[in-house]
Amino acid sequence: MYGFLYNILSAVGTSAPLALRSLKKENCESSWPTRVTQSVRSLPELYGKKRYLALLGRQNLTVPTDLILSAVSSLPELQLLLAWIFLIIYMITVTGNLGMIILTKLDSHLHTPMYFFIRHLAYIDLGDATVIYPKMLLNFAMGRNTISYHACALQMAFFIVFIVSELFVLSAMAYDRYVAVCNPLLYSIIMSQRRCHVLVGIPYLYCTTQALLFMSLIFTSTFCANLLSHFYCDCILMSLMLCSNGQEIATLINHFAIFNLSSSLLVVLLSYLMILLAVCRMHSAEGRKKAFSTCASHLTVVVVFYGTLFFMYVQPKSAQYSDIDKLSSVFYTLMIPMLNPMIYSFRNKEVKSAFYRVFRNNFRVCT
Repeated sequence: MYGFLYNILSAVGTSAPLALRSLKKENCESSWPTRVTQSVRSLPELYGKKRYLALLGRQNLTVPTDLILSAVSSLPELQLLLAWIFLIIYMITVTGNLGMIILTKLDSHLHTPMYFFIRHLAYIDLGDATVIYPKMLLNFAMGRNTISYHACALQMAFFIVFIVSELFVLSAMAYDRYVAVCNPLLYSIIMSQRRCHVLVGIPYLYCTTQALLFMSLIFTSTFCANLLSHFYCDCILMSLMLCSNGQEIATLINHFAIFNLSSSLLVVLLSYLMILLAVCRMHSAEGRKKAFSTCASHLTVVVVFYGTLFFMYVQPKSAQYSDIDKLSSVFYTLMIPMLNPMIYSFRNKEVKSAFYRVFRNNFRVCT
């Protein structure tokens, strides 16, 4: 008790009362419990509550070596079943997105702006799932839900990069569809290779800067707890575990999230509004059908992705995530990355034709 109190008083500085600062050096056996208790109770009034709590936290808290993650389900009997389900879905996700990346690289017929953006969407979806689920599957196998401090920082940073990049890549794809429908004759000129690289390069740079900002704000602060009520390192929940400035950092993250979501959605809505107006001016039924088929896949992806995000963030927030919150997180971090390559391939004749061409050419080489 003496050492603890003396350390706090030493951190306060020379303005501490001499009677309190000399407690550690005294050996009065009969009176020290009473004097220590009275001294501790007087500290908040003497130095202010916030300063006292900060000093108290400094003496008790260190950087945690491991953080404890929450299970996906609160029912222990479902853990093994969920592990197998997640493993199968993750394998399908990796296969589908890697297949889309390889296909759009190998087949020259798919070297167009639209498939350039689809390839980058596949990169993002693959990274989005990979940054979370291999670690989760490893925890399932080892029977524990922990993640190291540094691994948590990297997971949070990469997740921010991938999830925010997906918003802006989807908005870039909406702009691409707008140009394809409304300015088909100038499409190849407007959507040049340089512009396509700019439309994905700037979001990547912006998202990386944002991820580094949040990571530096959160992981250079002191944690008051090491139990996270989510199955991955969510930046808002991580900020609420901090001893100081946690609420301010969470508010900053929410402001960035609102800007990212609203600005990207605005581009999508304006693009499809212009497409709708252009389709309404078409006199040919065949032209309208072709325009809708051009946008159908992307529109499906947009509705599923943004719908899930709105469901996640419109409902009231708390420091504890419910099973419904976790299920929603599973949907947009694993299910959507699995569904996207299916949406862009199953009803897409160009992708099917490219797959047959690549498969046929590779089969000929092998034989």
